[in-house]
Amino acid sequence: MVPKTHERVPKHTAAQINAELRRDMDRRLRFYAANPEMIDKRLGELDREWDIERMLEANAATVAFAGVVLGATVNKRFLALPALVGAFLLQHAVQGWCPPLPILRRMGYRTMREIDTERFALKALRGDFGKNDSRFKSDKGRADHALRAARL
Repeated sequence: MVPKTHERVPKHTAAQINAELRRDMDRRLRFYAANPEMIDKRLGELDREWDIERMLEANAATVAFAGVVLGATVNKRFLALPALVGAFLLQHAVQGWCPPLPILRRMGYRTMREIDTERFALKALRGDFGKNDSRFKSDKGRADHALRAARL
């Protein structure tokens, strides 16, 4: 069975990498819960962050283009590069995995859903969806609550 689009990449990422990416986001949210004046800056950074799909596409296009240029100018065997890249992209589209994926995930590239989860949690911390809940006595409690709401 083909996994849902938002599940493809995390499903094919090592559990420890997924956990590390979640811990990093949890740490950031606790920081911004304690420093709400910096949330706008972080939201701007998230708007500029490249998700893993964009990075894969950019890398594939670069390798494919290089293969065509090298095939036309150096040796026709380099034309195998665009064919290989095309096969990898098809594999990624269907399964959510391709050879560069584990490397990019270890480098910290996240899915758009993971980026959006942080974005919505930050907006919740900022109070965009209503008054902040006063039940939470600590910044960690507020951050955890915002993150749980964003992951729904």
